Parts: sequence; structure tokens; C-alpha cells
Amino acid sequence: MPENEAVVVTGAGATTPVGGDAAATWAALLAGKSGVLTQEWADELPVHVAAPLAQEPTEKLSRVEARKLDRVEQIALVAAREAWRDAGAPEADPVRIAVVIGTGTGGVLTTLGQDDVFERSGARKLSPHTVPMLMPNGPAAWVSMDLGARGGARTPVSACASGAEALALGLDLIRAGRADVVVAGGVEACLHPFTLAAFAQMKALSPRADDPESVSRPFDTARSGFVMGEGGCVLVLERAGFARARGARALGTLAGASVGSSADHITASDAAGQVAAIELALRDAGLGPRDIGHVHAHATSTPSGDLAEAAAVRQAIGDHAPVSATKSMTGHMLGASGALGALSALLTLRDGVAPAVRNLDDLDPGVDLDVVRGENRSGSWHAALANSFGFGGHNVSLVFTGDR
Repeated sequence: MPENEAVVVTGAGATTPVGGDAAATWAALLAGKSGVLTQEWADELPVHVAAPLAQEPTEKLSRVEARKLDRVEQIALVAAREAWRDAGAPEADPVRIAVVIGTGTGGVLTTLGQDDVFERSGARKLSPHTVPMLMPNGPAAWVSMDLGARGGARTPVSACASGAEALALGLDLIRAGRADVVVAGGVEACLHPFTLAAFAQMKALSPRADDPESVSRPFDTARSGFVMGEGGCVLVLERAGFARARGARALGTLAGASVGSSADHITASDAAGQVAAIELALRDAGLGPRDIGHVHAHATSTPSGDLAEAAAVRQAIGDHAPVSATKSMTGHMLGASGALGALSALLTLRDGVAPAVRNLDDLDPGVDLDVVRGENRSGSWHAALANSFGFGGHNVSLVFTGDR
């Protein structure tokens, strides 16, 4: 790869609680649509709401495919196929095409479901597809086989930062000259009584159930925890020269990234570690704090997490950039959330409009930032920052630039 050659985004695919594809998801985010619903199967749990997919992945897969895939693998194929089509199905040497799909829990629905079968009916009743369905690397493996990508199938597992770390790794692979094209993103499918109960037990989820669409409220004084969601988002990254040679259009440029670890606490947010991640991403992109015109915040709607990130953003870049937080609409898609945040940041630059944060009625006075609320914000911005932070102290920041 020529020195200083850019890495561009040429395709995007998504399936989320607010839309069955990338375009529908973006339109829903701009419309302020919520995908949070009351879940009847959670009636006996301490938490009663979640954000399921707006469209079942089985509607886009053959019956034969769907039967041998865990839900998280189904989501990965749906999002990756859309992204590949959107990129124009790049023709490249298969060994120069890599796949990086992150996930927080992998095929946990298969693990839980097949354990029930084992306990109830014994070992002989287990599905022969159990192991390929529960493997965390399953989504990346299936996507690589579907596309014929032989440049590696990698799986970052870094909790809620997994999808963003996948994009950072994809950037590194292209910069290192190991790939011309990388299909990268994040997926998650773990809506189940066990997982909701486990997260509720650690007080991470909001116990509110009066109005499901109002529960996820990043930066609001009444926030009380996040809403668990599911979904996937995949982007196609390409070496700029390769994309240009084949006449591909670019959504924007992944200009910089950083992957850090706070090494402080297994679940608590750490503003110092987040500041370091943001500053390293800016340095990697060759940009300064004032160059950032928009921020897509991790902002999960937890009391302490939102404050830590707000303090980190203010310290690292200041308070000049409008801030969006789309988990107010999608809930928290865990390992998929960082990739969707990246897509939102990209499209904000492309379209010149930043989504307003839903349910932000009373901005926490500790959040000293220009948070977009009430109505979407129009503007012309050159660069955007997208943050993702995960349990375990995982801190990932991505910097995108556009043509505006």
C-alpha cells in the first residue's frame, strides 16, 4: 500500500431495531423512531422492555441457510450481503479480501437453547450444528465463505466495543498492505430471559416499563440504565486507490482509529481511558480537536457512563461539536453498536444532518456538551468522531472524514 493512502468506506449494510436495511435504519434515526418494545416473554423478569429487530433475518435467507445458523450468524449474512452489494461487489484477489466481524456474546441463543435440550432430553438430541452455531467466530466465518474471502476471518470480542474494534482492525489490515478490501462490522443477538435477567442483576438495564419508547434516554436526568437490543451493521473498507481504479463511490474515509484498555475496572466507565482513546484516534487521523465537527457518542443511558463520556469528550476535543446518541432509538445492540455508530457518523457527514437524541427532555447539568435535541441539526462538517466503550475497559474511537 502506498504511504499515506487513505482507507475509504464503499458499502454499508444493517439490520436493526428500527430498520431492515441501512437506508431504512438511517431514515428511522432521522425521524426519531424508537425500536424499543415491551416483551411479553419478559413479564416475570425485573426488566420488561428490549429492542428486537424490525425485520426477521429469515425473510432474507433461504430456509436451508437459516436452519443451520444461529440468529447472530443470520444477522451477519444479511448485513454483509447488503454491504457487499452496496459496494458494487468488488472484484479482487480472494486472498486480498478479509472479513472482521465483532460480537459480544456470539451464538449465546444456541448455547442456552441447546443446553435446555440437553437437560431435558439428553445428549443424543443435540443438534449436530450446535458447535458451528455457538462459536463467536461463526459470523465472520460464514461471511468469509459467502464472499469467498480468503484474506482472514477475524473476530474481535470486546463487549460493546466489538463492532468498532472490527473497523479499527480492518483499517490496520489495509494500511499494513495485507488486504485491499475488508468487510468489517459487528453483530449481536442475545435477547433471552437469561441475558436480560443477568444484566438486570448487575443494575445495568433500566427497570422502567411504563412507556417502552421513552426508556432509553441518554444524557437525560431521568436515565436509569440501558435497553438491550439486537442487530448488525457491516461496512466495506477499501484501499482508496483500489476503489478509485474500479470506479467505486465512497461514503467517506476512515481516517483514524484507536483501541485502548483502561485496565481499571471490569464494568465501570473510565473517563481517563476514554480521553486517551479519543486523543490517539485524532493523532492517527492527523487531525486536531477543533477539526471534529460531529460526535456520535457511545451514550448508553446509564447514570455514570454518560457522565464519564461527556467529561472525556469535553476534555479531549471541547464542547463545540454537536453530539448525537442513537441508542436512544435502537437501544444498546452491544457488539453491533459501535459499527452502527460508525455508520451514523459517516452518514451525518455525507448528508449534513445529525440525528437528535430521542427522549432528552432534561439535559443532565453534568453533560456540558452541545447535545442535539428536539430537532435534527443541519450543518457542513468535515470530520466526525464515533466512540465505543465496553465492559472490560475496552475503549475504541474512530475518526471519519467526508467530502463536505
